[in-house]
Amino acid sequence: MENFLYQASIYLAAAVIAVPIAARLGLGSVLGYLAAGIMIGPVLGLVGTETQDLQHFAEFGVVMMLFLIGLELEPRALWDMRHKLLGMGGAQVGLTTAAVMAAAMAFGLDWSTGLAVGLVLALSSTAIVLQTLSEKGLMQTGGGRSAFSVLLTQDIAVIPMLALMPLLAMPLLARVGPNGEVLRPSQIEDHGHSMSLVEGLPGWGVTLVTLGAVALVILAGVYLIRPLFRFIHHVHLREMYTALALLIVLGIGFLMMLVGLSPALGTFLAGVVLANSEFRHELESDIEPFKGLLLGLFFITVGAGINFTMLFAEPLLLIGMTLGLMLLKGVILYGLGRAFKLTGRDQWLFTLSLAQAGEFGFVLLSFSVQQNVLPPHLADQLLLVVALSMLITPLLFILYDLLSRRLTEGPDATPEDEITEKGAVIIAGIGRFGQIVNRLVQASGFKTVVLDHDMATIQLMRRFGFRGFFGDPTRPELLHAAGLDKAHVLVVALDDPAAAIRLVTYARQQRPDLHIIARARDRTHVFQLFQAGANDIVRELFDSSLRAGRYVLENMGLTEYEAAQAETVFYHHDRDALRQLAELWDPSLPAEQNAAYIKRARELNKELEVQLLARMEQDRPAEAG
Repeated sequence: MENFLYQASIYLAAAVIAVPIAARLGLGSVLGYLAAGIMIGPVLGLVGTETQDLQHFAEFGVVMMLFLIGLELEPRALWDMRHKLLGMGGAQVGLTTAAVMAAAMAFGLDWSTGLAVGLVLALSSTAIVLQTLSEKGLMQTGGGRSAFSVLLTQDIAVIPMLALMPLLAMPLLARVGPNGEVLRPSQIEDHGHSMSLVEGLPGWGVTLVTLGAVALVILAGVYLIRPLFRFIHHVHLREMYTALALLIVLGIGFLMMLVGLSPALGTFLAGVVLANSEFRHELESDIEPFKGLLLGLFFITVGAGINFTMLFAEPLLLIGMTLGLMLLKGVILYGLGRAFKLTGRDQWLFTLSLAQAGEFGFVLLSFSVQQNVLPPHLADQLLLVVALSMLITPLLFILYDLLSRRLTEGPDATPEDEITEKGAVIIAGIGRFGQIVNRLVQASGFKTVVLDHDMATIQLMRRFGFRGFFGDPTRPELLHAAGLDKAHVLVVALDDPAAAIRLVTYARQQRPDLHIIARARDRTHVFQLFQAGANDIVRELFDSSLRAGRYVLENMGLTEYEAAQAETVFYHHDRDALRQLAELWDPSLPAEQNAAYIKRARELNKELEVQLLARMEQDRPAEAG
């Protein structure tokens, strides 16, 4: 027990220290977890061989992540992805396997060994890629969706790979027992009873049991889980929701393992089945914390498991193998991206995100040694290559960030429009927010100049008769060409909060007298825009939320007049409160740690309650009279 608590404290302390530092430096949480693992493992030696056992446990973070992704995908959306799953994903696995196999044979390996190496290294890291895509908000981009399709195909491909590995076994690698007898693969390192439901069955029996397990998951998702949640709901115990959510994920994962399928694939399928369930959000909130912790633990074990002794013994060979693999996969991915019509940022995101080897490579390597497919020394080298490639991957995402900023100036980018008009009102960003502003101002007889960096949005505007110019609104030359020097009003309606702050800061520096109206995502963004120099700041959901609150009051017994007065009081009080809190807000300090900010926020909340109650008491006698 003491040893367990010691190890748990080491892992948690390493994560708590390293991850926030990495996030503050803009390196992402994944690199922070990997660095934490390296520090407590190879560098300081605080953890040892237990990391391998812990890694198998932590891999359930990947299982939970795919379950949550499945909850976001309706079956229809999955069907729409079939061409990328079969085409792009299948081509990636096939071409990468063939290319790595050819390279392995060129270095003198047997064809069967080369094929096994190709299968292992064809896979990419589902855990690192999906975690980083989610963190950076890239999941819904064209490159993000394509990367997800390939990763899902790879997870499916693990099943036939495991079936194929024993057929590649080499007699020369057979292990010898204590009495000189040749051991079968099933006799090697098999100290426990197998719980497999398909072991010893003929091919048709394995197929029937596998299909039955998949059908059971689908039927349970449709007919069993909803009644279970309703039953739990009547107990009114919050922890029972969490227990049921974990039971669903672990139970389905265990069932998939019993029939030889990937647990991640099974839970993903269950998530898709439950995507339309009324309990979807409940499942997400219950599973999310466990997913985050287990994924972080998995990344730490990868860092802790890097064999630096072997790396320092053969540095040129192992680093060369790692970089050669990533370059080879990158070339194949780039070609596939071009073939499937990916361009610009999407092309580079797809290429750089999948160039590494993945966590399922650990599973295949261990299995291939047991099955006499790969010699132990080669397997150890490949384990290190897989780990090093995963360690390099966060750096590739940083490279993508740098490339994406420069792509707008590349030769393949759509050329920006020449600004031929100037206006008293400049609107930067013409999405859902900006287009309403633009229509109102134009319909009232005032001329606007609209700038947006999304060509598709500009083209759609033009189709409906509205003029707009394609270009990056944060570029000074475009702003001046649009009339920044003489404009009366600048409307900043950009989706990117950081870009909005840059634009407001620059415009205020150039024109201290310009009236700037800015769209804000949340309170923190309001304070940042206020400090940057915006005059009027509109939270994108504030007015609609206020109106919804008025409807609630009307349906709780207040008259329309009373509800409207409450809405007005709240509106004016909130505007004044934001200005006061903006003076106390400190960008270097989280709001929950800012004592002065919290104290004033509490005082303002009490003032609001007093004002609302006083207003209601004032209105009611007047109505009665």
